[in-house]
Amino acid sequence: MTEKKKRLAVFDDDEDLLNIFRFLFEDEGWEVETFSSCDEVIAVTKDFEPDLILMDNWIPSIGGIEATQLLKSDPDLKRIPVVYVSANNEIKELSIRAGADGFIAKPFDFAALLKIANSLV
Repeated sequence: MTEKKKRLAVFDDDEDLLNIFRFLFEDEGWEVETFSSCDEVIAVTKDFEPDLILMDNWIPSIGGIEATQLLKSDPDLKRIPVVYVSANNEIKELSIRAGADGFIAKPFDFAALLKIANSLV
């Protein structure tokens, strides 16, 4: 019997970073879906059913804080951990305001990000 792959949804408007996340996490055996906006965050999250979400702060069009708050207010999705990922100096405060389960600053160390991801899933 094969183990079910962990599923990661990444919301970031930087296409290069989306590709990096996809490459790094797929190399670790994760299934990855990427999104360059968070306009349909509830619908795409329900459709993909990720085990973990990485959320950028500056993402079109509603932004990471509001998108995370929407996820955390949905009874079907609030259990999914959200890690806030941003280059903002106030990332800790932003992640708390958003209701995220963790945060990591850009530029990030992948080993540290993977450690956070695995601790939440």
